Amino acid sequence: MMPITDFKNNRRTLFNAVNRFITSVTVMGETIMVPSLLRDLPVEEEGSHRKSDVSKQRDMYDSYLLLKSIRNDIEWGIPDEQIKSNLESSKAKEEDIESGDLQRLLHHHLDGLYNVLSKLTLQANHLTNRYTRELGINDSGR
Repeated sequence: MMPITDFKNNRRTLFNAVNRFITSVTVMGETIMVPSLLRDLPVEEEGSHRKSDVSKQRDMYDSYLLLKSIRNDIEWGIPDEQIKSNLESSKAKEEDIESGDLQRLLHHHLDGLYNVLSKLTLQANHLTNRYTRELGINDSGR
């Protein structure tokens, strides 16, 4: 049997990162009552020499919309037609990585993560079904 690790104290998990992001964007949405006031506000503060991860956005409003859109992608999934258009060519993927198109890059990785998790889920279901079949366990009571 595998030892049980204390995962509650591990903050470097995908689940915790997703929860922190969704919570932050939810708080942002609840706090910013009039998003249009963010128009024409630069993404980086004046005098800031730190390179922003959202430098492709023209202003804070664009950044706000991007963050809300990414949260929706994570919570509700990415439409199949959007995945196909985002992943049409490997050259486009390379350009996205270099140009910093964070939303497209996120879609690429979310799609990959979703596919892996789906395959693992099928494998777990197969293992469970095979186990119950081998032991002759009847699960018709579910």
